[in-house]
Amino acid sequence: QVQLVESGGGLVQAGGSLGLSCAASGLIFKINTMGWYRQCPGKQRELVASITSGGITNYADSVKGRFTVSRDNAKNTVSLQMNSLKPEDTAVYYCNADLIPWSTRRLADYWGQGTQVTVSS
Repeated sequence: QVQLVESGGGLVQAGGSLGLSCAASGLIFKINTMGWYRQCPGKQRELVASITSGGITNYADSVKGRFTVSRDNAKNTVSLQMNSLKPEDTAVYYCNADLIPWSTRRLADYWGQGTQVTVSS
């Protein structure tokens, strides 16, 4: 049974920082790209940042220079360091991974349960 679990969400003042972490567990053969998405109130879910198995990153324009995504391939984790937070960053943040479970040997898209990030003004 493969699952992704996020942690680190919470309430933070504008201008502050917050770190998120996501751990993939279960019998996993390989994890390709991992990333973070968010869904702001009244908006569609959007990509925040992603990172390939080789460490290549991609960021939404709105978070460039403020957020940093990283991963530890040995631990099957991906993290998101969020600095200079703004009220508009308030959202539920979801961990995502394209991975191959050992049980199926087929690439599949997995999502975490989401973690709330609230930035007060």
